Amino acid sequence: MQDHGQPRPLLDPSVLERLRDGLGDDDDIWRMFVQHYIDELPIRIERIRHTLTTGDLAGAIDAALSLKSSSQMVGAERLAGNAFDLEQALRQDPAADDPGKALPLLAAAYLRRIQQCSKQTTYALRALL
Repeated sequence: MQDHGQPRPLLDPSVLERLRDGLGDDDDIWRMFVQHYIDELPIRIERIRHTLTTGDLAGAIDAALSLKSSSQMVGAERLAGNAFDLEQALRQDPAADDPGKALPLLAAAYLRRIQQCSKQTTYALRALL
């Protein structure tokens, strides 16, 4: 997902600031929230991988939505955009074909990019903690 031909930023600092403000400027809670996102990220990525490679369309859509919404909450804009792109591809009705064949093709098209972006995002967020 791109904005006017430019890749989305890895992190949106304004989202992180709004999150901190929403938590009453309590840095400990803010850090715990961000750390929880980092800790859950591999689980979310694995769920996407699993649902795509096993042909679970409903599970794959749910997993993409989970990654997108949690990433938006911490300002992980590029990762949220990648999850959005996957979600849109899933909604193009791969079930009209054979989901057991169509979804692994989507895994090949999207999973590496999502995994690499999640590593970059994790590194950037850890630098802020």
